Amino acid sequence: MHDLPVIVVGAGPQGLAAAAHLLERGFEPLVLERGDAAGAAVSEWSHVRLFSAWDELVDTASRRLLEAAGTSIPTRGYPKGAAWVRDYLQPLAAALGDRVRYGQEVVSISRRGRDKVVDAGRAEQPFVVRTVDRDGVERRLLAQAVLDASGTWRTPAPAGADGTPALGERAAADRIDYRIPAEVAELAGAHVAVVGAGHSATHAVLRLAELAERSPGTRVTWLLRRASAEGALGGGEADALPQRAALGSRARKAIEQGLVEVVTGFRLDEVRRAGDGIVLVGDDGREAGPVARLFALTGFRPDLSILSEVRVAVDPSLDAVAGLAAEIDPNVHSCGTVAATGVAELAQPEPGLFVIGAKSYGRAPTFLALTGYEQVRSVVAHLAGDHEAAARNELVLPETGVCGGAGDFGGGCCAAPAPAQAERAEAVAV
Repeated sequence: MHDLPVIVVGAGPQGLAAAAHLLERGFEPLVLERGDAAGAAVSEWSHVRLFSAWDELVDTASRRLLEAAGTSIPTRGYPKGAAWVRDYLQPLAAALGDRVRYGQEVVSISRRGRDKVVDAGRAEQPFVVRTVDRDGVERRLLAQAVLDASGTWRTPAPAGADGTPALGERAAADRIDYRIPAEVAELAGAHVAVVGAGHSATHAVLRLAELAERSPGTRVTWLLRRASAEGALGGGEADALPQRAALGSRARKAIEQGLVEVVTGFRLDEVRRAGDGIVLVGDDGREAGPVARLFALTGFRPDLSILSEVRVAVDPSLDAVAGLAAEIDPNVHSCGTVAATGVAELAQPEPGLFVIGAKSYGRAPTFLALTGYEQVRSVVAHLAGDHEAAARNELVLPETGVCGGAGDFGGGCCAAPAPAQAERAEAVAV
């Protein structure tokens, strides 16, 4: 099987980093991306600035590959998603060349001639990765190993507080968005609600608060499941990531100025139509609205369907790789207190299969790019037989205690992007 490629699912930051490490270790990587370009998911939030600086957003092997190709990477500042794609992910994909294939949706991963039940000869068979392209053409590709870096972007969590869509949520889909808005001008003068306590929700609240300041009559209601707004506002000076600290400070100011109304302990149970808007009903009978639009930013979850015919160990509460669960549990950890995780924690019952990147964290919101790059480095070292390197810990993260606290009714997302202090002026200009 050693003449077969290692297939990587997803051409996002971790998928491309995996390909760079594989190439450096003498493997032939094949990256399958459902989108039309590298970093397709990041491009969908291209207007948002990250609270990780450039030096925390670039993988080591990827940097070496780009330097060898004569491509320079920014070293200072906090990029928006568009810059991360333009100045890093797309050049990296270009350096990898035809090892990256676009418009290829992976629909299943299995073993050749073996369904999930069969033990005999299982590990000796190559993986079979089935894809369908934009024209509906199906293909079957063989691989010696598979790294699933497909992320969670395509499967946002619903607005309903119990993890399922609220009553009427699906029927009101035309009034609900599950992404940070790029443009909010059309909502001027309207009543708008945001549900969620993470940094994506905070970012959306701030964009809407800016609109309320420019356009009197605009109302912004922030619905929080938790009993207090403090956890959603960050740790101020205690936060080791300054851009994230600035995000919380700006949200606090918007609330104090009366631009945002905060409703705590609100767990959405039902969405009702009311003329051209919707009324949001909590499980205690309280109502919010009518609102013209609801931004439901309650996190993401992994799509495990493509792994249904391989043997995987998944934590029952987080939908994360089982070996990671204790180290990333948001009831206990923030993104700065999670331990380095590598091949030992990522190992699956199916030899040669690894779920990496944000998808490996399942529903836990404590993922950072650096964490994923360390996963990739360790896993590829293991595949190359360099077990000393695979076991080594090369991850250094800032200590912070402000990202956790998901134990009650949903927590912040350390993986989500956040605006820099200059974002206010940029939002107005755009």
